Amino acid sequence: MFGSAQYGRRRGAALAASAVLFAGVAGCGGGEDGRDDKKPGDRGRATASAGPRALTEAQLTAASFTDGETVGKYTASEFTLGAPHGDDYTADPAVCQPLVSLAADVTDHDLRSEVNRRVDVPDEMLGTTVAVQLRSYGRGDAARVMKALARAGEKCADGFTEVRAVARGKYLKVEPVRAPGFGAGADEARAYHFTILDVKGKLKLHEYLTVVRSGSVTLSFRADLLGTKDIGGVPREVTDAQWEKFRAAVAAG
Repeated sequence: MFGSAQYGRRRGAALAASAVLFAGVAGCGGGEDGRDDKKPGDRGRATASAGPRALTEAQLTAASFTDGETVGKYTASEFTLGAPHGDDYTADPAVCQPLVSLAADVTDHDLRSEVNRRVDVPDEMLGTTVAVQLRSYGRGDAARVMKALARAGEKCADGFTEVRAVARGKYLKVEPVRAPGFGAGADEARAYHFTILDVKGKLKLHEYLTVVRSGSVTLSFRADLLGTKDIGGVPREVTDAQWEKFRAAVAAG
């Protein structure tokens, strides 16, 4: 089987919210100045409005699922070997990169902090897995991430190649789907359905990505199943529970 989240699942199997939090998340997004095409090394030379305050890793951790937290039939845990969809995941053409990975080393966005959680059904090796990633950006770059994601969804609708050191995978189709209604505090949200060809070139796999932005923070949910079944989207109980916890941390600040 092939797919970013599938690979992350196998790799994993083998192996105090403060007032600053409220100030950072509640602020409106910074302006978008079209820096999406810049290379990672250009980050330090770019100029942009400050935008909402970036959050620290401790603040994001306070707003994220905890290790062992249950959400319906699902349980959250930490990735044992680092973050999923890291800098070894790239896209060809490069405009499709936001659909594959937003790791700091493969984008030019001003990523300040990041927290990653894996959500699945314990001991269910062939069940649905969701990679949940909370990221905070400086200089208004969270809004630029969403702009780059929207552009990738348009430019890469007919497919692209995911490139890793030991494998290449073909995304056959990128389709926008209806994003959940996150409600108050959500500045914008996007969701996509990917149809992916497995490494043997025989099976069509399905993967879903939902990303919501609130101020300087993006919450990303990538869901897949080790199999050919179309799961129909990111489990709503997972997106709802994480969003509610995030907003509760904001309110507590």
